[in-house]
Amino acid sequence: MNGTHSEGDKEVRNAMGSEVRGFIEDFGHPTRAELPAGLPVPSAPFRPNDDVLGKPLGIQEVAQLIGCSAWTVRHRYLQAGLPYVRIGPAGKLIFYTNQVIRWLLRQQQKGGTIL
Repeated sequence: MNGTHSEGDKEVRNAMGSEVRGFIEDFGHPTRAELPAGLPVPSAPFRPNDDVLGKPLGIQEVAQLIGCSAWTVRHRYLQAGLPYVRIGPAGKLIFYTNQVIRWLLRQQQKGGTIL
C-alpha cells in the first residue's frame, strides 16, 4: 500500500463526503448534542462539618458521653436500641454523636429509665 490509496478508496471517500455535505446543507452543521440544563446550585454547599450523624465514636467514647462503662453500653444500651453500625460480622462498633444524643433525649422523654 505504501501510503497510496486505490481508486476504490477515493470513490468511497468522495461518496461519503457528498453525503456529509448533503446532510450539512439539509440540517445545518453537525454539532454536539444539546445538553439539558444543569441542576440549580444549592444556596449553601454541603460541608462535611454539616454532617447529620455527627462525629463517629467508639464504645469507650459513647460510655464517657453517657456517663457509664463500656460494658453497660454493650450489654444494656445496645439491647435497648442505642443506634450503632458494626464494621464486619464480629467487628468494631461505630456510634455517631448526634444519633446517640437523639436516642438519649427520646429515652428521657419516655421517663428516663432504660431497661
